[in-house]
Amino acid sequence: MARERLPIEDTVRELIEPAIEEMGFELVRVRLSGGGRSRTLQIMAERPDGTMDVDACAKLSRAVSAILDVADPIDGPYALELSSPGLDRPLTRLKDYAGHVGHEAKLELSRPREGRKRFRGIIAGVEGGEIRLSLPPGEAGPDASELCVTLAEIGDAKLVLTDALIEESLRRARQREAAQAAQAAETTEAADTAQDG
Repeated sequence: MARERLPIEDTVRELIEPAIEEMGFELVRVRLSGGGRSRTLQIMAERPDGTMDVDACAKLSRAVSAILDVADPIDGPYALELSSPGLDRPLTRLKDYAGHVGHEAKLELSRPREGRKRFRGIIAGVEGGEIRLSLPPGEAGPDASELCVTLAEIGDAKLVLTDALIEESLRRARQREAAQAAQAAETTEAADTAQDG
């Protein structure tokens, strides 16, 4: 069943997003789940390059916790869980889809299309605010091979963990490491030149 966003999730997003952005991160998702005394407020964030480390996660968690303690937007007890989106991440923004073209995703629509809500296919692209999902033959209807939807039509979506997704993630990590090593070498060379001069 497609999940509708709760108004309290929007309230929490409005409270914490400015601080998260000021710290150099992007808010991916806010979700309140569970009921009674066992509710969990899940917040997913990442750097603009898609990374997140344990220290940054702890730092963000402390900042978000302080904001929520003061604003107190949620009635009753809840556990705060702050994490990165992970490899099989939720797809909540157009940039999430655009950044994962060619990878497999599962979408659940808020309202049925062609008599169904759930679709699984390859992200084909994002054009004019619409997400294109290539579907296996016969999945999109008798004459279609693609599903085109807007973010507003999607109740829930996530990447499917595949070998290709893992390989892409490892390739991106190697590229980031190489760029960081090159930058460190440039900094060292500049410092050596300044000392010599």
